[in-house]
Amino acid sequence: MEFETQTIVRMCAYTGGGIAMGLGAVGAAIGEGYTASEANLAVSRSPKISGDIFKNMLVGQAVAESASIFALVIAILMLFLDIQTAHVLKASALFGAGLCIGFGAIGAGIGSGFPGGQACAGISRQPAAASQLTTNMLIGSAVCQTPAIFSMVVALMLIFIDFSNAPLYPTWAALIGAGLSTGMAAIGSGYGGGLAAGASCEGIARQPNSVGNVTTTMLVGQAVSQTPSIFGLLVSFILLFKTFPQSGALSASMALLGAGLCMGLGGIGPGIGNGMAAEGAVKWVARNMNHAGELMRTMLVGQAVSQSTAIYAMVVSLVLIFVI
Repeated sequence: MEFETQTIVRMCAYTGGGIAMGLGAVGAAIGEGYTASEANLAVSRSPKISGDIFKNMLVGQAVAESASIFALVIAILMLFLDIQTAHVLKASALFGAGLCIGFGAIGAGIGSGFPGGQACAGISRQPAAASQLTTNMLIGSAVCQTPAIFSMVVALMLIFIDFSNAPLYPTWAALIGAGLSTGMAAIGSGYGGGLAAGASCEGIARQPNSVGNVTTTMLVGQAVSQTPSIFGLLVSFILLFKTFPQSGALSASMALLGAGLCMGLGGIGPGIGNGMAAEGAVKWVARNMNHAGELMRTMLVGQAVSQSTAIYAMVVSLVLIFVI
């Protein structure tokens, strides 16, 4: 059966939209469920302040929901946007957009649930610190959404930029690779940032006077945890905007697709690992503020070593793009 180009484009738009929302629903639901679970535990511990815990739970869940809302926006655009470009490259771009925001929303959704849950638990232990806990939760959760925002930006570029002047081969692989690079790398950064933010809320509940040191350490740790998603974004931009010469060789297309997969998969572990290092530092800064400097230094060195694997992935991706 032969299909017209416009039909192929519409098929990829529908498939991409389904993938975007299907994968995009995973992370937010898990994060919101974790927040609700911790809120129930908090209410059972301190039923007299159940109202405050309940409100904090809803706020935390609303932030975690953001990642799936980004996915919903992209899905709606692909389902109902009047796409005039009848070119096979537009089909690849739309499919890549769905993959990008779908994967990109998973880590951010789960990660945002950690500070929400720990803030609810902290309010039950320290009702007087409820305001500090909510503020810290919102800051930490907002940073967790950054990788999902990167993914949404790349998805929007894939939807609205006209690639019809580029050669079909190997550009089709570059567009899908661009979506995979940012989307998959965002999983680790979103999840890792959530580990640091959750430990921050737990630390403030344990020692409210440590809020300054704990928040600073959290933000530094989260900033490093975001770098794998930034590497993924960089590789995506190269794949999107570099002009590739016409090549019918399958190896050329597979090199570009492999570059996106390499950076996307290679960013997951370092993002989570960096978050684990930050989680440990933030947790113990609250218990031992006098040694916050030593703890942060140890955290940064540990994160730098963990980060090296993401750098390896980026180097191989660049070799696949520029050398192979």
